[in-house]
Amino acid sequence: MAGTGDDFYAVLGVPRGSDADAIKKAYRKLAKDLHPDKNPGNKQAETRFKAVNRAFDTLNDPKKRALYDEFGEEGLREGFDAEKMRAYKNWQRQGGMPGNGGQVRLEDLFGHDAYGGQYEGGGGFDIGELFGRPRRRGPMPGRDYQTDVTIPFGDAVRGTTVDLRMPGNPSPVSVRIPAGAEEGSRLRIPGHGGPSPNGGPSGDLILSIHVSPHEFFKREGSDLHLDVPITVAEAYRGAKVKIPTFEGAVTLKVPERTQSGTVMRLRGKGVASTRGKANGDLYVRFMIQVPAEASPELEALVDQLAKHQSGDPRTAIKA
Repeated sequence: MAGTGDDFYAVLGVPRGSDADAIKKAYRKLAKDLHPDKNPGNKQAETRFKAVNRAFDTLNDPKKRALYDEFGEEGLREGFDAEKMRAYKNWQRQGGMPGNGGQVRLEDLFGHDAYGGQYEGGGGFDIGELFGRPRRRGPMPGRDYQTDVTIPFGDAVRGTTVDLRMPGNPSPVSVRIPAGAEEGSRLRIPGHGGPSPNGGPSGDLILSIHVSPHEFFKREGSDLHLDVPITVAEAYRGAKVKIPTFEGAVTLKVPERTQSGTVMRLRGKGVASTRGKANGDLYVRFMIQVPAEASPELEALVDQLAKHQSGDPRTAIKA
């Protein structure tokens, strides 16, 4: 398998036959452990973090993964032609040179002689086209630039605009990052890459997006999860509590006799969708918070409460 970098499966620490869920699970753990916010100034962690994101970007996309599995990193190049490469490899297996009696010739496949000349009616094949290097028939586009940007968790949920300064361009480039951007997602901005060497269009800017973790909110796909502390009185009697969301605070009713760990769903209060699907949901988990201080009065109240506790609450738990 061709390729210039580390094996993407090895980068993520998964076997080649791993399913999509295993790949995502491995990526999330590595991205969390290697995130720049957790490793400030650690160049080795930063390099691995970028490698992990590049590997996941490929293996999480079924089409890219299939090309990578068959051709290695060469198959990911812009303009790579899988069918021509398969035909070329087949030609190599059957002899690969003209004059080998009955064996397939390169010109038969692509309309060329063995030394690059074009036969009449041929397709103008250039071996560079196999590897995403098209023939230079006119002005060429400039090279693509790649850069990373880290945005706060809330900006990833809501969407935001960032200003970037690119090499050779004194004016900042204003880029709109859509709502719902995920860790490791990529955004292509046409025309903001390098200049053409011969009067063609400029290349593109490819933006790799990283998201800072949030202190309280956790994300799973388009859903958000939040632990909310409540008092013993609120859990027993029921209450109305304010819940923060990225669209503003909402009021949620805590039912009477709520147990610690009870989860309630707020529909549509998760991550905004940009693909025509419904927004994600916010899952709120109530966690009963007991007083932290000690006092004779609290001890007496706890003793009274214990009298009303029926049996061992852990009886049903089994290994």
